[in-house]
This record gives sequence, structure tokens and C-alpha cells, in this order.
Amino acid sequence: MATALATLMSKPAVDLARHRTPVERLARLEQALGPDAPRLLVKRDDLLAFGGGGNKVRKLQLIAAEARRAGADTLITCGAVGSNHARVTAATGAALGWRVILVLNGVAPDPPTGNLRLDHLFGADVRIVPRREDRAAAMEAAADEVRRADHVPFVIPVGGSTPVGAMGMARAVPELGMDRVTPDVIIHASSSGGTQAGLVAGCALVGSRAHVIGVSADEPAEALATHVEQLIDSMAVALGGRAGTLLGPHPITTDDSQVGGGYGVSTPAATEATTLLARTEGIVIDSVYGAKAMAGLIARVRAGTFTKDQTVLFWHTGGLIG
Repeated sequence: MATALATLMSKPAVDLARHRTPVERLARLEQALGPDAPRLLVKRDDLLAFGGGGNKVRKLQLIAAEARRAGADTLITCGAVGSNHARVTAATGAALGWRVILVLNGVAPDPPTGNLRLDHLFGADVRIVPRREDRAAAMEAAADEVRRADHVPFVIPVGGSTPVGAMGMARAVPELGMDRVTPDVIIHASSSGGTQAGLVAGCALVGSRAHVIGVSADEPAEALATHVEQLIDSMAVALGGRAGTLLGPHPITTDDSQVGGGYGVSTPAATEATTLLARTEGIVIDSVYGAKAMAGLIARVRAGTFTKDQTVLFWHTGGLIG
């Protein structure tokens, strides 16, 4: 494990965000959840100092380095109209002097707002398609167009959830040790699987026994868990190990109880979670990902899943602009 960790930390990365993010105690939220609530902490990746912040910055630092090694000068990726990943990809292209083409599905607000407004501000070429199913073909067409113009495209899957992108999240786990934080449980929002794969692998590499729980924003639990495991296996091989060596002591745990009506559709529990966190801690979470993850945490506390002497860390993945 020590060799694999050293390999991970030495991976080439574009220096987009230089400082680790803080871990804060959620003491007033603990009080609001009752006398049997566990010790609650939050990892503030919403405060990452690049492109509007969020965990996608961690992924793009390694993905952009991979694109640079491939000789690319154009990044192409996809997502929903309000995608955090698309926004950070656009910012990365601006910082590196590269062209960025974003294939986004949904109905674009006119005038653009939130992440879409920043996509344009960062100079991205934004192309709107009606459905998720239309994105792959549109990205392929964009890549062909770039090649015909004698440029080199680098296509990034949705969410930056590749083994390399997941490694960007794994590299964040040692920050907890720097702050002397040893959580029993880490809860976060999960959708395309890369964040959860990175956190599980990162915990395994540093010897943490934290149980990583991904609260799904849209995908069925079983399908999401399968994808997370596949990413972890690919990471293990890339780091010189065997498939499965980065799984850690716990099974891949994905919770789809908060999905509700699907991606981007809020629920009463998510609305309550957003309000409760804001009014007890002054911390804002987004409605697509963070709110559902916090709703999952609150539901588990109320169900008595955790003991009072446990430490539960909520990994805030950002998304405030959306």
C-alpha cells in the first residue's frame, strides 16, 4: 500500500488549487439532531480556490495533466445544463489557454444563469442537446471537428469519473490526517462514481477504516456500486496493484433512498436538510447533490444508525453556484 500511495501522490497534476480545504465541526447541527447524534464534521471542498470550487477541481488537476501529456489543446466533455464538472472544465481550459467544448443536455435558461453563465464567461463553446442520450454522439462529432481543424481533442467522460479523475479524489484523503481527523464514516454525494471510488481507494491507501457511504443523486444503488467498484479496480491496476486491493474493509455502500424524482429534482427531505444546515451552521449546499447527501446523513442519524461516540464526516463537494 505504501508504494501505491507514493505512486498516487507523485502523479502529474496541474496546479489549479494549491491549498487543502478545512475540516469543521458541525456542533449546532449535532444539537439540532438530538442528544444521541454522533460527532459531525464537514470537509469543505466547496472552498477549493479555483473556478468556483467543488470536488471536480481535484479530478481536473490530474485529468488536465493527462490531456497535456497526450498533446491535447482542446477539452471536450458533457453534463447537464447546470453541470459543476462542465464549469470547472471550462475554467481549466481558460487557465491553460485551451479551447473547451461543452455538450450539455436540457433547456438552457435565457439569459444564462448559474454554472451555465460561468461556462460562457470562461470562454467555453457550449452546445445544447435535448437528452442525455444525445451527448455521446455530439462529443464524438465535436472531436472529429477539432481533428479536421488540425487540433488535438481530449474527451472527458461525464463528471470526470475516470480512473485518473478518481485518483484526484484519492489524493485528498491524506489531508484528513494532516488535520488529525479520523472519521468512522464519510458521507458524500455520489452520481458518476468517481468521487466515491477515489474516497474508498484513498482510505484504503492511508490505512483508514472509515466507511464511505455515497448517497446517490440519481442512479440506482446497485448500478452505481458496480461502477464505483470497476473504477477502483482500474485504479488499483494503474497504481501497480491487483484489482480489488483498494476496496478497504467495507463493502461499496451506495444509498439511493434520497433520489426521489431523479437528477436535479429536489425532495422534501433535501429541502429540510438544506434549511437545517444553513440555519444551524451558515453553510450552503446545492440542491442537486449536497442536499440529497445531507438528507441521507440526517436520515441515518435519526434512525440511530450511528452511535454517539462515532465521528461522521460530511464531504461537501461544492456546487453552490448551481
